[in-house]
Amino acid sequence: MPHRSEDLREALARIAPGTALRDGLDRIVRAKRGALVVVSDGPDVLAICSGGLLLDAPFSPQRLAEVAKMDGAIILAADASRIARANVHLVPDPTVPTVETGTRHRTAERVARSLGVQVISVSEAMQSIGVYAGDAKQQLEEIPRLLGRANQAIQALERYKVRLDDTATTLTTLEVEDLATLRDVAAMLQRSETVRRVAEDLQSTIIELGVEGAHVRLQLEELVGDVDDDRALVLRDYLPDDSPPQVEDALKGMANLSTDELLDLRVVAATVGLSEPEDVDLDVSVTPRGYRLLTKLPRLPERVVDAMVGRFATLPRLLRATANDLDGVGGLGRADAYAVKDGLSRITESALLDRYR
Repeated sequence: MPHRSEDLREALARIAPGTALRDGLDRIVRAKRGALVVVSDGPDVLAICSGGLLLDAPFSPQRLAEVAKMDGAIILAADASRIARANVHLVPDPTVPTVETGTRHRTAERVARSLGVQVISVSEAMQSIGVYAGDAKQQLEEIPRLLGRANQAIQALERYKVRLDDTATTLTTLEVEDLATLRDVAAMLQRSETVRRVAEDLQSTIIELGVEGAHVRLQLEELVGDVDDDRALVLRDYLPDDSPPQVEDALKGMANLSTDELLDLRVVAATVGLSEPEDVDLDVSVTPRGYRLLTKLPRLPERVVDAMVGRFATLPRLLRATANDLDGVGGLGRADAYAVKDGLSRITESALLDRYR
């Protein structure tokens, strides 16, 4: 599925099923008419308008369907709350490139690209709705087809999530034994980025579904959970510099990788800054700081996690620490220190059982 710009996502959300604007557009389609709707009445848009009727009337689906009986474009307020003008002739810059063939669609694409506004085109011949936002565009699909695609994506996401969970469990076991390698860390990041991408594409489909996508949205939220947080924690554990800006840069670097690049663990490791690009050794041993495992402990404040990592520096040293060693770190009381030590012991025992059972 192609990447969608944020402007296009906003436009799709504005006309999703259940919205008043989508109701009005569906009425136009059912009446077998065409329409050209610009969702902005700013000065740039008004400058390319010629003729038409000045309405300045509150928006309603019925009113939109009525004014669509006229041939010209319809100008809505930027929030689509009012119909500003109707039966307008639009004169966009003719030098703006367009790949559309029909007059209405060519005008829609040129207006969107030249002015950076959202434009909706309803084809009278094809009975379809096209959305244009800046340089991005998309034709709306029927709800049953969207739901089918969403269900396929959920199934794929479930498979990827199982693999990610297995990889995370393996990494945890290797970490508590101090046997983790760069390969294990890169694999964890690769799997989590794959899950994130599938989830992002599914989120776009959910936006298109509107009220019809409520169930799919719940499934997505249940599946994805804390994947984004886990990715950031892995980076904090292993990056030479675990500061928030470096972690953010690493996440952006992964997001910009192509699918082929993401499949190469060496590229992943070099992109996020775990190794120099010219000297990637996936079998080199690496040691975590302990952020990810500490975050698994319930109700442990972030300031205490940071203080513990600052005190002990590595996970192996943290796991060897006694309750007395933990007492007072980050303001931790004695009883809480014993609870933290007990929690870390349980995580260690569980990880070893998973490995050797």
